[in-house]
Formats: sequence, C-alpha cells, structure tokens
Amino acid sequence: MNATELNRYKELLLAKRRELTTARGWTESPAPSSGGEKGDVVDHAAAALDAEVQVRLRETDGKLLRAIDEALGRIEHGTFGVCQACMKLISPARLDAVPWSRLCRECKEQRQA
Repeated sequence: MNATELNRYKELLLAKRRELTTARGWTESPAPSSGGEKGDVVDHAAAALDAEVQVRLRETDGKLLRAIDEALGRIEHGTFGVCQACMKLISPARLDAVPWSRLCRECKEQRQA
C-alpha cells in the first residue's frame, strides 16, 4: 500500500474518531442517572431504559474507538491492511467499508461461523 492510500485511510479513521467523540459528547463520565425520585413508575422505567441504552452506546463506542486507535497504530507500524489471522492483504473494498478492520473477509466469516 502506498503512502497516498495510507494517508486516505488515516484520514477516514480520524474522521470517524472525531464523529464518535463529538456526536455523543464522549466523556469519561460515569453512567447516566436513571431519573432520581421524581415521576411515576412509568417515568422511572423509561429513565432506567434510557440510562441502559446510553451505557450500551458508550460501551459500543468505546470498543470502536479502541479499534480505530489500533488501526492508526497499524498504520504507524506498517502493518495496516494485513489480516492479523492469515497475514494476507485485506481487500481495498473491505478497508473502504471498515477501515479499522483487522481481519480479511474470509477470516472474519470463519470466526462468525
């Protein structure tokens, strides 16, 4: 992979990282409140559900941020675009769709089977 391609993927990764950190107001704050003592039972249930959804979103975003950071590290170390399982090149189409991918399509499918 040439420097221009690597730079394009780096920019894609950095853009996704910015999107995640700004869109959800990413902070290292604790879990959101479930509503306190105000409201009725339905309000408490809705607030608890909302709090749980927010926690799940933070977990998912956190995993994606780690994957993006790892992909940026692979760019720096010269291993970006190489499947970590079979050591073959990951297709450009896959990297365009999921630039933080660490596995080629075949290895990913084998792990999901």
